[in-house]
Amino acid sequence: MQTVASGLCLFGSITDNKWHHKKDKSSQTSEQSQDVQSSLTPGEPPVDFMHIKLEENEPIDFGTKDFILKKAREVCKCNHQTIITFFCQLFPVLDWLPRYNIKMQLLGDVISGLLVGIVAIPQSISYSLLANQDPIYGIYTNFFCSIIYVAMATSRHNFVGSFGVLCLMIGQSVNRHLQLAGYDDNTGSLLVGNATSSSNGTGTCDRSCYAITVALSLSFLVGLYQVQMFTTLGFVSVYLSEPLLSGFVAGSSLTIITSQMKYLLGLNIPRHEGVGSFILTWVDLFRYIQNTNICDLVTSLVALAIIIPVKMINDRYKDKMKAPFPIELLVVIIATVVSYYLNFEERYKSSVCGAIPTGFRKPTLPDTKLFSSLAVDALPIAIIGFAMTVSLAEIFGKKHGYAVHANQEMIAIGMCNLVPSFFYCFASSAALTKTLLKESTGTQTQLSSLVTSLVLLLVLLWIAPLFYSLQTAILGVVTIVNLRGGLRTFGETPRMWQLSKLDTVVWWTTMLASTLITTEIGLLVGVCFALLCVIFRTQRPRAAVLGKVSNTEIYEDQSAYRQLSSIANIKIFRFESSLYYANKDYFKTALYQKTGVNPVLLAARHHRAETQAKADTGNRKSVFNTAFGCLKPSKKRVEKSPTGIRLPSLDMHTLIIDCGAMQFIDTTGLSVLKETRHDYQELGVQVLLANCNPLLRRRLRDGGWAAGAHGGQLAFHSVHQAVQFAQQWYHEQRESKERRDAALDPEDLSVQASL
Repeated sequence: MQTVASGLCLFGSITDNKWHHKKDKSSQTSEQSQDVQSSLTPGEPPVDFMHIKLEENEPIDFGTKDFILKKAREVCKCNHQTIITFFCQLFPVLDWLPRYNIKMQLLGDVISGLLVGIVAIPQSISYSLLANQDPIYGIYTNFFCSIIYVAMATSRHNFVGSFGVLCLMIGQSVNRHLQLAGYDDNTGSLLVGNATSSSNGTGTCDRSCYAITVALSLSFLVGLYQVQMFTTLGFVSVYLSEPLLSGFVAGSSLTIITSQMKYLLGLNIPRHEGVGSFILTWVDLFRYIQNTNICDLVTSLVALAIIIPVKMINDRYKDKMKAPFPIELLVVIIATVVSYYLNFEERYKSSVCGAIPTGFRKPTLPDTKLFSSLAVDALPIAIIGFAMTVSLAEIFGKKHGYAVHANQEMIAIGMCNLVPSFFYCFASSAALTKTLLKESTGTQTQLSSLVTSLVLLLVLLWIAPLFYSLQTAILGVVTIVNLRGGLRTFGETPRMWQLSKLDTVVWWTTMLASTLITTEIGLLVGVCFALLCVIFRTQRPRAAVLGKVSNTEIYEDQSAYRQLSSIANIKIFRFESSLYYANKDYFKTALYQKTGVNPVLLAARHHRAETQAKADTGNRKSVFNTAFGCLKPSKKRVEKSPTGIRLPSLDMHTLIIDCGAMQFIDTTGLSVLKETRHDYQELGVQVLLANCNPLLRRRLRDGGWAAGAHGGQLAFHSVHQAVQFAQQWYHEQRESKERRDAALDPEDLSVQASL
């Protein structure tokens, strides 16, 4: 019985050996690479490989105490030269005015200042209407802001004064506080200087007085915020991207047009505030359309028919014309004369500007009781005003080749709101239309703004009362036609969509939110959405497998370029973003998908196969031992077979991760890199890093990346260096394997082949 059993066992062993021999012969080529890969030891560098090591500079580490002392010494250092430098930086006019060239610069400044002043007269009055103020306060604002900006600005071309978007936001805040104070929502009474009795606790202050009190208190807070931005809040403006600002201006332009439609139609409808005010205003316009004042409507249509074509001619032939034709001022003068002699106010019940006082009022203090309710309203006005001022200053500074200091511009625009608030002015910023006009008419320095202030001074002292009969419909027309720049951006969205779809979505989101909700909430929605887009771009960045350009050391994306060659048994993976907690899962998913190897899945399958093999071996050993009593050599051979199950055959021995686009990695990203290296090493694949910046290399070293022998050689300064390392390392490992195989006995080789 034992003889038969031994014969059966021997027959089974011979049969198994023949089957394994046949299988090894048919798959010799594929298993040769696998044998080499299974014997590789990642981390052992090639003997002849020259690894480049750069000695890093020691980082300069200033303690908090040392830093404070250093700054204190710089600030407290006081001498004659330091004082002069300080005042020249605070008031740049002290630097450029002594070097002013009268022959070369005076003529251009005078002409530009006169033309801007002529345009500023009707716009100052019309924007006062938008800000819910009397016309005189708009002239005050442009006059005082121009003088202060001349002394403190580094921009030569900006004109600071009333700006449509800011006036809209100011008017919304003023109207809300008027309603809270108990004043009737009578939009016409504000312009005719009504004296509403004040049983609401405001003393002898009528509606117009309370409106400017709110506006100047708001301007004070705006200036305070902007001066503080120099040290605390300046980072906020960084998040106002160009598409976001463009969308905000476009949405605000639609809101401004909507708010001015009642003046063009001569309707007396309430001014809606808050969410949905845009839609509610249009609903009221159509509801009371039968009450349209025909005189105001005809006047508006005639004014539009005259101003728009002339504006288009000015734009088309601006290169050939020495100065644009001042059509707005001409229309205002003609409309005022016609309204006065035909008595539109009494005969057709048209709304007119009313009495405009001359001269200046005594300075006043902001109402501190309003600060708590105006603090939130002032913040978006401050941010938008600063962003518009600095953006225009930098644009024209680059165009004309002079330096603009953003910090000084921040202080300048802050003082343009802080100081004039004591002189009955509302918040201001760089005005787009007047700045473009100023630049196109050949201004050389800010001296042109002084000329503009002289023109406005003439209006304040003598000319202002002549605008008594000017219809508010004409002011609405002037406001609307100056919004063409904001409306032109709608035609630029198709081009923007071709360049960047996400930027276009940011534009439309900000525009719709600013129009349909409110301007303040629209700005907040735009900023939040833009930040989410940035996060989305880093959370799901582009990933690629790189190939080599022939006869070069350049490696590029194989899906983007043709005629790129792959490196045998080496995968080069590039992740085009920093690696942090938000994109760690996407990093692994993209890596497994691009390389075609999921080490976690393969390891799990291998583990299941080993478990199943051990179970089958145990059952077979139990049957043979109990029934046939197999010989001990057979038992030994059967017990070894489960441990000899091979890992799946892979087409790579090295994975190179191109870290050139990684600006930083956090602790989660470092853990992911360690896990990735460990998972691939379980399959016999070494992981190398390339193009690591100094900060990244320092983080890898401090975090224990590749700790142990030769760990520093797993992060390379270029992809090509990593490829050379991998090829030479694989070649030496393969030769070492062949030498070990040659040293084995033939019997051991047959046993190894059978396993």
